[in-house]
Amino acid sequence: QVQLVESGGGLVQPGGSLRLSCAASGRIFRINAMGWYRQAPGKERELVATITSSSTTNYADSVMGRFTISRDNAKNTVYLQMNSLKPEDTAVYFCNANAVTSTYYSSINYWGQGTQVTVSS
Repeated sequence: QVQLVESGGGLVQPGGSLRLSCAASGRIFRINAMGWYRQAPGKERELVATITSSSTTNYADSVMGRFTISRDNAKNTVYLQMNSLKPEDTAVYFCNANAVTSTYYSSINYWGQGTQVTVSS
């Protein structure tokens, strides 16, 4: 099993910044990639950003130039620095990890419980 715990969400004004963190724990053999997804009320969950084991990053068009994803392999942690936040960024942000555990050979996607980000005046 792999557990993901998100933190750093909150309420900010338009143009403000937040930094999200996600720490993975459990019987982890290898984490291939980690990322962030978000879901706004009445909308489907969408990809925000991902980072692979080779440090290759991928961003949604709507956040490019404003958000930065990074990771700390020693801490099994992924971060999302969010700058120039807009009201349309308001959503629950979910952490994702593609990982191999010590008891199963195949990689599996794991999800955190989510953290609320609200951008409003």
